[in-house]
Amino acid sequence: MEKDAGKLKERLVQLLLEKSFMYSEEPIFKLSSGKVSQYYINCKPVTMSPEGLYLIGNLFFELVKDEEITAAGGLTLGADPMAYALSYTSFINNRPIKAFVVRKEAKKHGTAKLIEGDVSEGEKVIILEDVITTGASTLKAIRAAKEHGLVVKGVIALVDREEGGREEIEKEGIPVISITTRTELFKLLKDRA
Repeated sequence: MEKDAGKLKERLVQLLLEKSFMYSEEPIFKLSSGKVSQYYINCKPVTMSPEGLYLIGNLFFELVKDEEITAAGGLTLGADPMAYALSYTSFINNRPIKAFVVRKEAKKHGTAKLIEGDVSEGEKVIILEDVITTGASTLKAIRAAKEHGLVVKGVIALVDREEGGREEIEKEGIPVISITTRTELFKLLKDRA
């Protein structure tokens, strides 16, 4: 398969439109923010598919391979497959980037960790997110990473719903890269009609 970043992105966005994007004339989809929307983007059919993992791993690696980061992760469950895909791809490209997971809440037993993975204080990391809406889950992952002593260098999101989340994250001084946006997905959907 082609490893050109533009082609990887194009195919990944096509997959998201085909497998993850749902639309209804009436607002029937309840979001994690509590809002009800006419559309819903469930990235898991893409992020957990063989082709999706390949595309995400290679595209995210192209985005970060020259950056000074040692690990990538985010809030479970959305970020997990993306972090694993990036980590695997980075290793086979001789530029290892570790994966880590941010739990929704600390374990009640054992080490009571909120972050799982082989990451240590002072490491420069990137936070991964499947869909940014209000930015709340991304900010939760950022706060947890910082509390663990990690230095957050940026965020990569598959989809930005363009509902203010990106701006909330950037207010914290953290740059956000989104692979696609609500506007782009709606334009592609309209073009197909």
